[in-house]
Amino acid sequence: MTAPLQHDRFGNPEPPAGGPFLPPSERSRISLGLTAAAAIGRFALQVCRECRVWQYPPREMCGQCLSVLLDWEVQSGDGVLLCETALAHSTDPYFRERLPWRLGIVRLDCGPTAVVHLRADTPAAPAPVRVHAMLDRAGQGVLVAYPAMGTPDMLHDEQVREMTCDPKRRKILVTDGRSAVGQALVLALIVAQADQVWVGHAESTDLSRNLTELQTLPQVRVLPLDVTREESVKDAAATMGGQVDIVINTAELHYVQGGNLSSAQELAHAQMDVNYFGLLRLAQEFGPLMRSRAEKGQGNAVAWVNLLSVFALSSFPGRGEFSASKSAAHLFSQSLRAQMQPAGIRVVNVFPGPLDDEWNQNISLPKLGAAALAQAIVKSLREAVEDVYPGDVAQEWLARWRDNPKVLERELALGSRPV
Repeated sequence: MTAPLQHDRFGNPEPPAGGPFLPPSERSRISLGLTAAAAIGRFALQVCRECRVWQYPPREMCGQCLSVLLDWEVQSGDGVLLCETALAHSTDPYFRERLPWRLGIVRLDCGPTAVVHLRADTPAAPAPVRVHAMLDRAGQGVLVAYPAMGTPDMLHDEQVREMTCDPKRRKILVTDGRSAVGQALVLALIVAQADQVWVGHAESTDLSRNLTELQTLPQVRVLPLDVTREESVKDAAATMGGQVDIVINTAELHYVQGGNLSSAQELAHAQMDVNYFGLLRLAQEFGPLMRSRAEKGQGNAVAWVNLLSVFALSSFPGRGEFSASKSAAHLFSQSLRAQMQPAGIRVVNVFPGPLDDEWNQNISLPKLGAAALAQAIVKSLREAVEDVYPGDVAQEWLARWRDNPKVLERELALGSRPV
């Protein structure tokens, strides 16, 4: 018989030694295709190239014609809830802490049936539903069924909120609030009902008018934070690092070749210092504090967001140093993700195309506005994804990079527009 969980004097489960309880994370290599699609907000299943039969669960060969030519393709997720149950007992420590847990079986319109998690407001079977692929707290793809017509605020369903990093009721750090993106993000987080937002600014600069206005909002606390100075990052971590649920690193430096600095080497050093080493300094100071908070159980540290760039995938001519710094940050963030995952903390990387700012005015590509980028970041936290490509340029660039990175490199080198 499974022993009951130990509880503290307030009736809460004691935190496990060595880390929090997470959902089972074992997956076969084949099944990771579902996780890979869920990581960018898509529901993909295998479909046989020969007989066009959809497959679930993922497998090595077609269950209909035994072909091994199976491709991952996005599908709608529409289906019918056939039956449901509420899990009342479990031998798994993660689910034992969260019982009862609602489950169901859905027949997808594309053919297969699947066991899914059910939102609390999903109507009783039989009922039309839409199935989404999401990342659970262990970072693996799972299926969740929603009502076919509309999906109210996720906060109303703690079962689904457990898989997301919804900003509602969270304490959040935005590392640089001086930029248009940082300021738009703070406002978007407040609209999303964040409990508190700390906003960093470099100590060597005066508060801009917009940042001063933000400081008047009751949810906002402005604090000195210069990611190029180790002492400043340490001081910020000592001030509020033990309280923060979500870190959003918006600190960024972007120069164009032939810009304000005297040489390409100085350009590269300055951008690396902010875009890569700044992230490294933040991770060294805030990472251990967030992992420690996450070990205390539900409702603590949940996410780390990095503002990167689609230029990290393939260097954009005239912005080689910026592309290199963002590429370095991208690779480091993958390592950071591996370090944070055992604590159940999701690392979200955001890859926008050119932003509508002073650094991109001479680029002919469509620009992404600060407010649109802020909304994309909030949406990614709510929808449990970990790689975000906001805007048409980023989406098209991603598609071309996935199809053939070398062709994209040549297009950019020759001055062709990759959209």
